[in-house]
Amino acid sequence: MMSQTGKSFLSLSGISPSELRELLSFATRLKAEKKERQFPLRMAHKNVALLFEKQSTRTRCSFSVACRDEGAHSDFLGASDIHFGKKESLADTARVLGRFYDGIVYRGYAQATVEALAQYSGVPVFNALTDEEHPTQALADLMTLQERFSHLAGLKVVYAGDAANNVACSLMQACVLVGAHFVCAAPQAYFPPANALAQAAEICRSTGGSVTLEENPLRAVAGADAIYTDVWVSMGFESSSDAEQKLTVLKNYQVNENLMAATGVGHTVFLHCLPANKGFEVSESVFEGNRSLVFEQAENRLHTIKAILLSRMT
Repeated sequence: MMSQTGKSFLSLSGISPSELRELLSFATRLKAEKKERQFPLRMAHKNVALLFEKQSTRTRCSFSVACRDEGAHSDFLGASDIHFGKKESLADTARVLGRFYDGIVYRGYAQATVEALAQYSGVPVFNALTDEEHPTQALADLMTLQERFSHLAGLKVVYAGDAANNVACSLMQACVLVGAHFVCAAPQAYFPPANALAQAAEICRSTGGSVTLEENPLRAVAGADAIYTDVWVSMGFESSSDAEQKLTVLKNYQVNENLMAATGVGHTVFLHCLPANKGFEVSESVFEGNRSLVFEQAENRLHTIKAILLSRMT
């Protein structure tokens, strides 16, 4: 694939449609390789810092196992483990870590933080989630859809719930990059931010993808190939002033059997980035049903993350 050695992976906004497809193809090969128990150790003697301000299961484990499979060593650095922006400035921390490590993975709050790490560290930096974006999740989402449908262009992917959050914004961008049709099923107050919509619209001009905003969830899902949702209250915002209000406003956007039936097609799949609050954004029956691909999605975090690391650190 096209060499991206030494470059950071901060957002899908810097990814071309061809590069995105190459990453997905590479991830597919890596998944087959692992299944066959082949471990070429292409990152032998590399060291990766996992700098996490937020808790994580899939993201942390995926990066750790990806590094181990490829011969690299990873160190987990939690928010309380180092002087991260407290006794030491962010720029100084970045410059120190860049002297020790060959790559830095950041999971936390501000997009500006991961961008500053990339600016000052001198090594590739990987966005493992910020409040604005979750690009590694979107790659796993596309890989899961591609495995099920054998293509991505032309698919109708509906996101139901809080479509202003990081997962929805990255998914929207990923969909339009591959020529898929992204539909936001949400109250107007929870549509994606204007800048994200403008960026997606610009991409659509060259890829054939589209973005639709629809407040009526039943109309939104008609003919959907996939319905996606996430928790209604994102990590770190559980005690915010509007958390209770969101639970009330979004209750009509729960992905349940009625919403799945409203697609009018039998092949619609269900996606969720996990962890899930069953009984809120998704019903137990849909989550555990035979059209749910949530654990395939979770597994594909590993293979897509491995593809991203290898493309920029070897």
